[in-house]
Amino acid sequence: MKRRVRQYGLVMGTCLILFAGSLPVYYLFGTGWAVAMCAVAALLPPVAVTLGTLGDPRDPQDRDNRYGPNAD
Repeated sequence: MKRRVRQYGLVMGTCLILFAGSLPVYYLFGTGWAVAMCAVAALLPPVAVTLGTLGDPRDPQDRDNRYGPNAD
């Protein structure tokens, strides 16, 4: 479970940095770069949720998934 929380936090932290960093990028480099950063940041939350819900088949303590080799 630690691995999943770490991956989720990393991806969501990257998302927040991209959103927050788009304002200075807008003033320094223009609208195109800021919009591109926001577009990438908008795609990251579904990726973070997917990574957060995947179970680790090598970890026997990871039993909160319904399907797979460690399903209850």
